Amino acid sequence: MLGDLIGATTATAVASAVGYQSMAPTGQWFGRTFTGLGRGSKQLALTYDDGPNDPHTQRLLEVLARHKVQAMFFLIGRYVQQRPDIVRELVKAGHVVGNHTFTHPLLIFKSAREVRSQLEDCHRALSDAVGEHSNLFRPPFGGRRPAVLRIARRMGLEPAMWNVTGYDWNATSAEHIERRVASQVQGGNVILLHDGGHRDFGADRSYTVTATDRLISRYKSEGYEFVTIPEMMRKAAISSQFSVLS
Repeated sequence: MLGDLIGATTATAVASAVGYQSMAPTGQWFGRTFTGLGRGSKQLALTYDDGPNDPHTQRLLEVLARHKVQAMFFLIGRYVQQRPDIVRELVKAGHVVGNHTFTHPLLIFKSAREVRSQLEDCHRALSDAVGEHSNLFRPPFGGRRPAVLRIARRMGLEPAMWNVTGYDWNATSAEHIERRVASQVQGGNVILLHDGGHRDFGADRSYTVTATDRLISRYKSEGYEFVTIPEMMRKAAISSQFSVLS
């Protein structure tokens, strides 16, 4: 009986760990994903999910332009189809756009066929809007399992996660977002924020816009450089090559 109890406890612990790894942004059990540089780097990457979104994506564009910062936007395909003009503004301003699926489902509960369809439909929407774009993909809610990453990579997509979040989807103020981010930043971070909302087009992200302005000012004054995820990935690749050679 004791053996059965231990076995059941172990099985529960394993199931909990598997569930955690399928949603944890920095989890690597199910396949390698990019989550940032090593602690102490003076680079930070701002990323925004769930756009494009009128008018808050445009307000973000104004803030980023004022600070001369480029960011990464993971876009929902159905919104891209709705407002391709906003996506073109993002690309024209030098920002990077990536695949966030077509309707933002939790992919760990979807069949292989549905996963591929979500990624293909979003890719098509982005291509129709702006032509060539990045091969970066971010799973909605961070949810993935081995099959999700396998399908994405077979399509030529590279998963990019995050290691700092502002919890801005339910923030009560811009200050709340700034405090949440500041409590996690250690350098080399990929910061998750949102310019839209997956449930409906038109989500209010005014707090995120204000928080972005404050965060950029704060961290630039501390000597940080804001870069895009592709720039950060290139630096990581170079560092890895030097490590091998040494």
